[in-house]
Order: sequence, then C-alpha cells, then structure tokens
Amino acid sequence: MHILFIGYGKTSWRVAKQLFEQGHQITTISQSLKTDEFATHLIQDVHQLDLAHVPAIDWVYVLLSPSQSTIEGYQQTYVDSVAPIVAALKQHPVQKIVVVSSTRVYGENKGERIDDESCIQPIDEQGQLLLKMEQLYQQAFPNQCIIIRPTGIYGTSVARMIKLAEMTQSYSKVHYSNRIHINDLARFLAQLIHVEHPENSYIVSNNQPIPLHEIIQWFQRQLNLPELVLENGEQSGKRIYATRMKEVGFKLEHEDCLGDYKKLLAQMG
Repeated sequence: MHILFIGYGKTSWRVAKQLFEQGHQITTISQSLKTDEFATHLIQDVHQLDLAHVPAIDWVYVLLSPSQSTIEGYQQTYVDSVAPIVAALKQHPVQKIVVVSSTRVYGENKGERIDDESCIQPIDEQGQLLLKMEQLYQQAFPNQCIIIRPTGIYGTSVARMIKLAEMTQSYSKVHYSNRIHINDLARFLAQLIHVEHPENSYIVSNNQPIPLHEIIQWFQRQLNLPELVLENGEQSGKRIYATRMKEVGFKLEHEDCLGDYKKLLAQMG
C-alpha cells in the first residue's frame, strides 16, 4: 500500500519505519527537511496541501502537534487544517485515515475511571477543539476514519520530569496521570493496518494510572533531592484504561514507566 503521513515527528517516524519494513510505500508531509531514505518527503504547509501529483494514496496517518498549547495553536493546527487535508485527499482512494487526537476530550477531573466506552465531555477549550477536529474528520470520512486518543507520551526524554523534581516542594492533591511509551504507541498505530474490522476510536495507554506526585517523588529520590509534601488527599485527573486496544490483541512492551525512566536516567550518566 501507499501510506501518507501528514505530520512527521518522533512518533510518525517510528510508525513509518515499521510499515516500510513490511513492504509499504511511504510518503510524508512536513514543514521541514527530512532525510530518511525509506520515504518520499514533501515539504508543504498542511493548510495549502496539494496532493495532485502524488501517486494514489491508500492509507493516511494524521499526526499534527501545535507549536504552542494555546487555544489559537489548537485551532490552527487541529481544526483549521481539516478542510484543506480533506479536500486534498478526496481525489485519492483512501481506505482508512487514522487521526491522532488526545484523551483530553474526556473531561472528567476527579480521579474517575475512563475507558473507550466513556462519554466524551471536554471541559476546556483545547479539549473542545480536539473533539471538533475528530467530528470533522468523521463527517468527511464516515467509513474510513479511526480516531486514536493517546495518553501522555513518554520515552524519549526525562528533562521535564527532572525539572518538576527540582522545582516541586509540595503538591496540592492526588492528581492521576496516564502514560503510553512512544514505541508502544507507534507499534499500535502500525498494527492497525492488520486489523480487519477496526473500531472507530481507540484509547492508547499503558493502563497504569499513577498519581503525578508519586512519580515526582520517585525522581526526587533518584536525584537525591528533597521529597515534596502532599498537602491533601483530594483526587483530580482521571484513571484511563485502553479497553479496545487489548481486544485487538495488542501487547504492551512498556507497562512500567518508572523502569523506563530509570533507563533514561542511566543513559544520561
């Protein structure tokens, strides 16, 4: 198959490499020069996307991320890009379009359990814009669209967690956080090619919700820093479980984020 990646960052690269090794033809769209030899790279602004001279596209992955997490950034990157992408793809025989969104569309924030059957109720404007993006793609490709909602992606750097460990002296509540290793996310995205009857959406998570203060405390112990003080036991965030992911037979390779963090710390010397 000829597979198009719209947006080509760390996750896309991992998916594309796996699919190339399976014998697929890869084309990518991004705004900067890419040098991987296994793909044809096109430099384009997705808001003026032109696929008229690209060979027939069978499968599409959309993995865009805003340069800033502002309302304006979300609007421009996620919502304003849909119409030009849909228009450019209409001339191609697209079998499936896989759109990476976020679990931010689930608005619960008091430690509730969330899974693939939970109601979608975003509580902030960024979540509402992500949901609007999902709906626009589903309307344009009602039989081809698969929405992917990953939790927090980790696995390439611990810089943010080290900074949190250094800066955090107290934490106001028990805030649940959820993660998926970038390699597991990429493997799942690549495996979708082989799912005969995919669902219209999938949460992708390691199914190990952990209070964020516990992870920060773990880093503080590793770095010999003073441990933060938890101020009260009030719960926030959400405990997210990827139920449909398991149903397609996908096996996680990274269920223990602390073990992965330990390896990343060791690599830093």
